[in-house]
Amino acid sequence: MRLQYTLDALNFFLADVREGLGPYLAIYLLTERHWPEDKIGLVMTVAGLAGIVAQTPAGALTDASRAKRAIIIVAALVVTVASLLLPFMPSFALVAASQAAAGAAAVFFAPAIAAITLGLVGPKRFTRRIGRNEGFNHAGNAFLAAVAGLLAWKWGPMVVFYLMAAMALLSIASVLAVDPKAIDHEQARGLAPGDDATGEKPSALKVLLSCKGLLIFCLCCVIFHLANAAMLPLVGQKLALQDKNQGTALMSACIVAAQIVMTPMAALVGLRADVWGRKPLFLAAFAILPLRGFLYTLSDDPIWLVAVQTLDGVGAGLYGALFVIVVADLTRGTGHFNLAQGAVITAQGIGAAVSTTLAGLIVVHAGYSAAFLVLGAIAAGGFLLYLFAMPETLQPDRPQAAQIPAVAAAR
Repeated sequence: MRLQYTLDALNFFLADVREGLGPYLAIYLLTERHWPEDKIGLVMTVAGLAGIVAQTPAGALTDASRAKRAIIIVAALVVTVASLLLPFMPSFALVAASQAAAGAAAVFFAPAIAAITLGLVGPKRFTRRIGRNEGFNHAGNAFLAAVAGLLAWKWGPMVVFYLMAAMALLSIASVLAVDPKAIDHEQARGLAPGDDATGEKPSALKVLLSCKGLLIFCLCCVIFHLANAAMLPLVGQKLALQDKNQGTALMSACIVAAQIVMTPMAALVGLRADVWGRKPLFLAAFAILPLRGFLYTLSDDPIWLVAVQTLDGVGAGLYGALFVIVVADLTRGTGHFNLAQGAVITAQGIGAAVSTTLAGLIVVHAGYSAAFLVLGAIAAGGFLLYLFAMPETLQPDRPQAAQIPAVAAAR
């Protein structure tokens, strides 16, 4: 139980830090710096590109390192310091550089947490524990967004910076509470008991290119993030244009609403993904995106925008929990779980980075509604790809599993 509570605390407190400033960055630059939307999108793209460059090395380091707790601590400090220094940076170049540093550091969180979890609980309990991880992550996001919204309503958007610093300290305390001796580092990289940890294993590139299922999944992840990454920042900008303080508070309301829904969605994955399979749940996550893109265009009323944003809780909640599980399915036994995870996240990071720039350009030239409709159309294409091309990844040693040529093809 101590192990469970330690992982719960780590995921709860790290929730705010691992996202960096996120959509609050767009609000801050729009309302405090008075930057245009395309310039804001470019800064967010620079941060995304830095994460893309660092992602695969982050997975490789996580596989190789036995200091996984230290990885999380250093990354948390870099993200927090880069964000706290932002108000004192007068130029575009410095702002972009700070967010690039934060973006590069933030990509270490996902593989490190997944590896620690797998190393602590093992593959048989991994699905359920990942669902619980994501549930506490979303609960942490909801709680902190609610606090940020209340405080920003009174003191303005700058309060978000101080909250992040507080959460960074609490997350460091939580990761230090994890017993390093309890982590099985070979198991944490995807090796089964008895596997030769010193034997030659395929590189991340070989794993990715030799497994059809992983290639298709990778492309679907790119499309998902291309469609989804810019939606919340666009909503935040629309809200902030009406009132900067109220915009930050309403952005927090959007995040709280979505995160509250994400929590039971993540729990649903943990409880049912080994029974229903991964594919129907992932298709449900994809189907939400085109619906959101259309609904955002119907009204600029803040209450309506917040209500529509709750749908993000279904899509992102299912996706966030399923992503790690599907990659684990496809790379089981290779010893490169985190390396391959990093490679796929690198690819999806391309979609997220392009999303904000694409949306910013469309807003400048055609307006917010056009941007939402384009993003929704992209998501619809991704749904069809997953429906017709992606196989089920639930493996034969699990209940009601379907066959998929995954690890065997990568060996």
